[in-house]
Order: sequence, then C-alpha cells, then structure tokens
Amino acid sequence: MSSYEVNQSEALSVIDDSKWEKIHGSKEFRLSKMKKIIKRVILYAILLVALIITIIPLWSGIMSAFKTQADLSLTSPLAPPSIPTFEPFIYAWQELQGPLINSVLFTTLATIFSCLLGSICGFVLTKLKFKGSNTVFLLLTLGIFLPYQSIIIPLFITITNLEIYDTLWAMVLVHSVYGIPMTTLLFRSYYESIPNSIIDAAKTDGAGVMAIYRRLILPLSPLPFVVAGVFQFTSIWNDYLFALILTGARFEPASFALSNMAGGTETAWNNTMAGTFLYSLPILLIFVLLGKYLMQGLMAGAVKG
Repeated sequence: MSSYEVNQSEALSVIDDSKWEKIHGSKEFRLSKMKKIIKRVILYAILLVALIITIIPLWSGIMSAFKTQADLSLTSPLAPPSIPTFEPFIYAWQELQGPLINSVLFTTLATIFSCLLGSICGFVLTKLKFKGSNTVFLLLTLGIFLPYQSIIIPLFITITNLEIYDTLWAMVLVHSVYGIPMTTLLFRSYYESIPNSIIDAAKTDGAGVMAIYRRLILPLSPLPFVVAGVFQFTSIWNDYLFALILTGARFEPASFALSNMAGGTETAWNNTMAGTFLYSLPILLIFVLLGKYLMQGLMAGAVKG
C-alpha cells in the first residue's frame, strides 16, 4: 500500500470518527436514547406488575396447601407455613384417586376419538371435494359456537335412552362428538397446506381413499394431532357441566369430586388447594412434555406454502 493510500485511509477514518462524535453527541440523539430507555423501563415495570399479579394467587395456593388447619386460621394466606405438612396432599389424594383415574380414562379416549374423527373429516372436506362440501363444513363448524347449556336437556334424554348414564362411555361419547367441529377446523386448516399434486399422484397410482389417508395423510399429521390433542385434552379435563349432568355416584370425574371437597358450611382450604394442584398436574405435564411440539404445530398451521 502506498503512502498516499495510507494517508487517505487515515483521513477518512478521522472524518468518520468526527461524524460519529457529532451525531452521537448531539442533543437529539441523547433525547432519543433517553426516550428508548424510559419506554423500556416502563415496559419492564408493567411486565413486573403483571408477573406479581399472576404469582400472588399461585403463591397463596402453594402456601395454603402446606399448612395445617390451625396454621391456616392463624396466618395470612401469603405467609409461609410455620410447620410445613403433606397431610393436605395425602387427604386430597385419598379423595381424588378414583375420580382422577376416571378423568384420565375418559379424557384420553375422548381426545383420541375426536382427533381421529376430526382428522378424517378435515381430510375429506379438504382433499376430496364434493358438491356441498363447503356447506357441510360450515354447518359442522357451527357446532363450535353451540353452548353446552342449550343441549343439556336433549343430551340427558339421549344418554338415558342409550342406557349409558353415569358410565365412562357417556363422557367419552359426548366429548368425542362435541370435539369434532373444533378438531375438523384445526385439521382442515393444516391439510390445506398439503399440495393437491401429492393426492393426485397417489390416485394415479391406484391408491384408494383410505390408503391415501392411512399411508400419506397420517404420516404428515403428527403436529396437527399434537395441537388438536392438547386443545381437546385441556378442554375435556376442565369440563364441569357434563360431569355434573351425566354422572352420579358410580362414575365420578375429578372436576366434580374437587368441587365436592370445597362444599359444605366450612371449607378446609388447605385440602382444597392440595387437591387443586393434584388436579392440575396432568395438564401441567402435557404442556411441559408437548410444549415444543405444540408451538411447532401452531406455526405450521399459520404459515402456508
């Protein structure tokens, strides 16, 4: 490099440094930087307040679940227990053990059936177009907006006539059928991103409808099954109205049993809080184990090629 080029490079560097000092040392830049800092501080303050508001009920429930009845009466709900005890959890497990097993059984079966039926309906309404398919889809998805309360009386009569009242299959049947509209919508949205050329190529090779669904569509559907499955499991698990109407003393779901723990003239809140944490544990485990796949499934349904 010549001396001229070196001197020119040094001169440009000096000019750039002077411009940088002039811009970043200006009053406008300092004000702009200060505004960004203030906005960030305000944002973090709002998030901190929201976090505290969210954490306080959870903290209160955890503290109450580890207290004795006497400690619960003498201390604030936010105060830690003087002597932590697991007796509320033992009592709650004894009360909820059978109902929790019942809820796991019918929730799992209803989730599997509703997702499988929704996948088939989504495939048929997306890739096997027929006259009136859009009308069928519209009428089917209207079931999403149908409130539970509007069908309670005919539903109760139907379940009673089928002689499955207060049984596992009553809850499985109702939640499977009621979940078909939502699962159909979820699967149809995902299947629209699958190129029709793949389906046409399979038809050309002589594959039938069930062969295309079983060998082509199902292997491409793990993510929508996760999304629909998590949504269905959460919705069914938290249901209380159907549990109240369609079950009795023989088959008691966990949601109904938990409400009975809080009944009466005097509530043992330590036992109720312990039961609440036991009741929420399956949902927590599902989101911990499937959270990554759930986000991937949501993004896959949102972005279409």
